[in-house]
Amino acid sequence: MAKTKETTEHDELVFDVFARACTSRATLEHITGRWGTLAMVALLEGSLRFNALRRRVDGVSEKMLAQTLHALERDGFVLREAQATIPPRVDYSLTPEGIRVASKLMELIELVEATMPTVTEANVRYDERA
Repeated sequence: MAKTKETTEHDELVFDVFARACTSRATLEHITGRWGTLAMVALLEGSLRFNALRRRVDGVSEKMLAQTLHALERDGFVLREAQATIPPRVDYSLTPEGIRVASKLMELIELVEATMPTVTEANVRYDERA
């Protein structure tokens, strides 16, 4: 395929998450890891400062949240805005792509929560057999 002004080398790449070397696997891990999913869905509610986000995502350590936000920012899903105030203020929000992905994650969370009575029953049946 000949390159035109409208096409870039990125347009010609084919991503396949099932392929071992595909870079989309790392991005999928950033999004679907426990903290990535929860941070992105929490940010669907709006922009949050780091400590507010940490309180919202109960159980995440400061270190894990920082690593998660850095990965999501690098992937283009989270926007970090540092304001030169005293004390310094840093806000996190979702980019348009982040909103698209987080909305799908929210659908998955809602489905999982709605399915929990059935899951609980299945757990009891399984444990009785084991």
